[in-house]
Amino acid sequence: MKIVSIRTHLLEYRLETAFESASMRFDRRSHVLVEVICDDGTTGWGECLGPARANAAIVETYANWLIGQNPLETEKIWALLYNALRDQGQRGLTVAALSGIDIALWDIKGKHFGVPVSTLLGGCFRTSVKAYATGSFKRDGVDRVEDNASEMAGHRDAGFHACKIKIGFDPDEDLRVIKAVREAIGPGMKLMIDANHGYDAVEAVRVGRAAAEYGVDWFEEPVVPEQLGAYRAVRVGQPIPVAGGETWHTRWGMREPIETRSIDIIQPDLCGCGGFSEARKIADFASVHGIRVVPHVWGTAVQIAAALQFVAAMVPDPARNRPIEPILEFDRTYNPFRQAVVTEPLEHQAGIVTIPDGPGLGIEIDRAALKEFRMKDA
Repeated sequence: MKIVSIRTHLLEYRLETAFESASMRFDRRSHVLVEVICDDGTTGWGECLGPARANAAIVETYANWLIGQNPLETEKIWALLYNALRDQGQRGLTVAALSGIDIALWDIKGKHFGVPVSTLLGGCFRTSVKAYATGSFKRDGVDRVEDNASEMAGHRDAGFHACKIKIGFDPDEDLRVIKAVREAIGPGMKLMIDANHGYDAVEAVRVGRAAAEYGVDWFEEPVVPEQLGAYRAVRVGQPIPVAGGETWHTRWGMREPIETRSIDIIQPDLCGCGGFSEARKIADFASVHGIRVVPHVWGTAVQIAAALQFVAAMVPDPARNRPIEPILEFDRTYNPFRQAVVTEPLEHQAGIVTIPDGPGLGIEIDRAALKEFRMKDA
């Protein structure tokens, strides 16, 4: 069994209403899927986090080393590709591109052996998972406080047990948003806040102290990812658990924040941290240090499927009669091709998502959707 071809599928949709996080503006949704094809006809699918065109270019560069390899040798291929660009690519886009390839290889491996990826990762501990709704971006042309409160109340009514809102724009306005959302969703729904590294440490400590009265479960990316000392200052200076990790890559990028307890919750993104091969190393390392793992998810149903397989195999930590169950990030912002790329959408039912039990990622790609949402000039 050998790899004979690697393809990238660039997808894009221009939004009628743009929205912002503290650090980015979105006037379109764009993602890149990776397709790895073997000589026996087996095909595996992956996805990369970040700029679609840039990721696709790096995936195509990796193809020089991939052709002719045995796709079942995932560790060998991961080491080969990482070392191929190691001098300039220890994090960032090179690792995101490697992540998409690695996910596709695990999909192939699952199909080859006729089992879900969760089985290959060590076993399926659960068949479904609670999802939390991510949204609450700053949309153009609307009152942010009212818009966020209304949106999160809608997610509560849809059955979600928890939601995450975007802050990091202005501390005073952000606190008004947090207060309004808590009043809208009531006391029974969990609430998380995500600053997308929009604050400095002084602002983050102030917001965390003031927001604590609203029962916030975690404070995500309070400061820029390079400033681990600032992370530690925020963690010590306010009472809300601190989360981060979507912009850290590989076990080496996660090492210092975990070892120094800069965070309480680590959030590796399977499509950015190095794929399944690296994410399970990160999770094991976090377990050694007593750090909770909640994967970051921002992509199409391919990434959702990968996250579900990973979550299915997460070992309860600590082991007890009623263990802490992992939760799934579930993007609720508008993206018409998020679920269209698969033949059977991975949607929630009252905030619960069933984990696919088919081989590999457990999904089938809808090629008509790939054609419909193909990026222009791609």
